[in-house]
Amino acid sequence: MDMVPLSASFRAPAAKPQELRRSGSVPCALYGSGTEHLLIACARLPLHKAYMTAGESTLVEVDIEGKKKVPALFHEVQHHPVSGAITHVDFFAVDMTKEIEARVPIVFEGEAPATKELGGVLVTPHDHVTVRCLPSRLPHHLTVSLLSLIEFDSQLTVANLTVPEGVVLEEGPETVIATVQEPRKEEEIAPPPETGVEGAAGAEGAEGEKAEGDAGAASSTEANKGEAKES
Repeated sequence: MDMVPLSASFRAPAAKPQELRRSGSVPCALYGSGTEHLLIACARLPLHKAYMTAGESTLVEVDIEGKKKVPALFHEVQHHPVSGAITHVDFFAVDMTKEIEARVPIVFEGEAPATKELGGVLVTPHDHVTVRCLPSRLPHHLTVSLLSLIEFDSQLTVANLTVPEGVVLEEGPETVIATVQEPRKEEEIAPPPETGVEGAAGAEGAEGEKAEGDAGAASSTEANKGEAKES
């Protein structure tokens, strides 16, 4: 992939980052192979566009006021915690004749049959890998198909990645990058057993009512006997 162009300007050490941001620029730093540590600034919108295109795995050609062009990578990008806007960038300058290490994203293509047909859950323990190569051979991303994941616990490893010529993967070939797990079954919660307290109380109430009824009947009988004697 061709380098992504990006214009920049020198900034004075005394320049306040807050003032730069208010004026529509983002404070940046450039350092690395073959260059001194430079303080620069980039216009916010072109910088955002370049980052969306290049990510951290594609070279950017930083053109500083037309006086110096430096091939570099987005090395560290800081964002505003609320708006998400880029607030600061560190660029790492590279020597085009020397190998570099960089993290490259993995793009998973297609849909795993085990998720579509069996309801499994796709798990991707690694969505990036580290590669070593010359800057000119650095891939923007690596792709792998999910179509071979046909059953639970099926796996894809680093060995399944197709790597361009001249690119070496730093992770071992057995490193798992994707797998399909069986969905967890919700445990059925049994209703709590009846304690029998209410039943016992009901029985006691019924017995009490019966006893009261028997006592009332006995009192009525005694009263009738007394009335009969008086007569």
